[in-house]
Amino acid sequence: MASKNGPVLPQPGKENILITSALPYVNNVPHLGNIIGSVLSADVFARFCRARGLPTLYICGSDEYGTATETKALSEGVDPATLCAKYHALHKDVYDWFRISFDKFGRTPTDEHTGITQEIFAQLWKNGFIEERETTQAFCAVPEHNTFLADRYVEGECSICHDLGARGDQCDACGNLLDPMQPDKNAAGEDESKGTGWLINPRCKLDGSTPERRKTKHLYIRLDELNKEITAWLDRVENGWSANCVAITRSWINNGLKPRGITRDLKWGVPIPKGLEGLSDEEYANKVFYVWFDACIGYASITKCYTDEGNLEGRNWEKWWKNPDNVTLYQFMGKDNVPFHTIIFPGTQLGTKEKWTQVNHLSTTEYLNYEGGKFSKSKGVGVFGNNARDTGIDPDVWRYYLLSRRPESGDSEFKWEEFIDSNNNDLLKNLGNLCQRVVKFCQAKLDAKVPEYPKTPIASLDEYKEEINKLLQEYNEQVKGTKLRAGLATVLSISAVGNKLLQDNKLSNQLLTEEPERCNAVINFALNLLHLIAGVLSPYMPGTAQSILRQVGLKAAEGETDIPVVIPDTWAADALKAGEPIGTPELLFSQIPAAKLEEWREAYGGEELRKQKAIEAEKAAAKKLQREKDKEKKKAKKEKERLAKEQAAKEAAAAGETKELPLR
Repeated sequence: MASKNGPVLPQPGKENILITSALPYVNNVPHLGNIIGSVLSADVFARFCRARGLPTLYICGSDEYGTATETKALSEGVDPATLCAKYHALHKDVYDWFRISFDKFGRTPTDEHTGITQEIFAQLWKNGFIEERETTQAFCAVPEHNTFLADRYVEGECSICHDLGARGDQCDACGNLLDPMQPDKNAAGEDESKGTGWLINPRCKLDGSTPERRKTKHLYIRLDELNKEITAWLDRVENGWSANCVAITRSWINNGLKPRGITRDLKWGVPIPKGLEGLSDEEYANKVFYVWFDACIGYASITKCYTDEGNLEGRNWEKWWKNPDNVTLYQFMGKDNVPFHTIIFPGTQLGTKEKWTQVNHLSTTEYLNYEGGKFSKSKGVGVFGNNARDTGIDPDVWRYYLLSRRPESGDSEFKWEEFIDSNNNDLLKNLGNLCQRVVKFCQAKLDAKVPEYPKTPIASLDEYKEEINKLLQEYNEQVKGTKLRAGLATVLSISAVGNKLLQDNKLSNQLLTEEPERCNAVINFALNLLHLIAGVLSPYMPGTAQSILRQVGLKAAEGETDIPVVIPDTWAADALKAGEPIGTPELLFSQIPAAKLEEWREAYGGEELRKQKAIEAEKAAAKKLQREKDKEKKKAKKEKERLAKEQAAKEAAAAGETKELPLR
């Protein structure tokens, strides 16, 4: 969304806002949980900041490197670049449909990304925050392959549950982390393992051969050496973070930061730079950076693609990313991405000893579940980005529902019944009703022009104005604090005040006949209120906001598609002037038939979801039965102990009586 005057850059003396949402991994279609967790939440905040007049840059893109991409490409019979191009376009199409307003939605496989990643690594190497370690790794000796294998390229039998289809990083059957081969013993005779198990009879995923154990070197970032700097930085900034984000980060700190491997034996990734003093070019010629190391650097490289527009020597991107005194960074993501953004990437930045813009405010979400189960693309359970469009429901209705259920402090649930109800009641009967009544009345009864406001103030309308300004202040504070659910609820509260205005003043032909001045004042007030509602609604439902603005008579500038939106500090109720023509009434929302409930439930995982729920119910019943059995065992044990004590007491008493018998 670069302006006609070029890319958006920070402005001196202004509050410059840099926004990122977690880069989606491009090996699948995003589901609704992915969308609300990062890109949609960030979009609301970006739109809010722009409407507040702040220089704002919203950056995202597809995270494309790594083992998962190589293995997915292998399964689809294409090379990684082809696979990534396919899924990048798919993601972009989904986000465009959801009206996500990125300034740049880029990619990680670019020359800009390679350059910045290698620059950062070189600084870390120079500053002593990188170490080499020699490890034993699986090596495929088949001539056509002849390479070390990344963990996911090794398959075999899980040593824990003995599932035969386990991978060298994890067993999907039991969920445990694994090593691709049985670990070596260290000097103390303990396994040198990052996992909890290993593969029995390991084999190469590509050719089925048995891999050999060979020594190789890898590079590690010394998070332990950066612990002091990371902790000091965290102490300064964590007040601007979500509670769950702070808890996850502090858990990592409390457990002690350890060196973490940043290289892998892959072809698809950023290559290790050559020519660094003390680092062997030959030993790292066939290795690339591990995706978690370079993914967050993608924010900076995608920004460079935007600000420097193909100039590899350009440094405009640094005006955003190396400008902490003038730029405030907000980041949005799901909780599973937290450590990469609060420990690893900040540690990387600190290790360069350069002045980076670092995250000031971090907003994380919990999980969005689906109808009592979990989203699963392979099993067809849940609504994925492309499915939402297939329902025929406008993107703004989807945006509203997801944002009203945003899992800010705990997991939340997508339910079709609630989805339909939110459209038919929250939107249609509140916001839709207000807009229709006001615009239609003005068109039919007041010559389709904004009526005059009486010169003598009407006290009751001033009271409404005061209440609305109080809500507006709350809204601005809520959204600026990334309390997005609360902000959306406040928008509906403002709309509800508008409906109360019409009800209290009994807007009708009778009011127009008997009290024309009051009627004119109510419509003037209500039209200006709709203008305000369009502004505060625009971050959440941009298409609906544009419709409201058209209906109250505003038009886009020549050559532009959207009407500008403004969110003020205070509402003066005078944006629309008397005598100005209004637009044509438009339906904001339509009733969703109740019959759609079962249709959509069945279409998006009905049978599979029932199986999923049945399995969960069986597990719950088994646990309950086991608890009852354990309870009965304890009860039986206690009863046995009680009877034994009674018996012992009787025997003791009988023995006492025998001793007291008289001699004969």
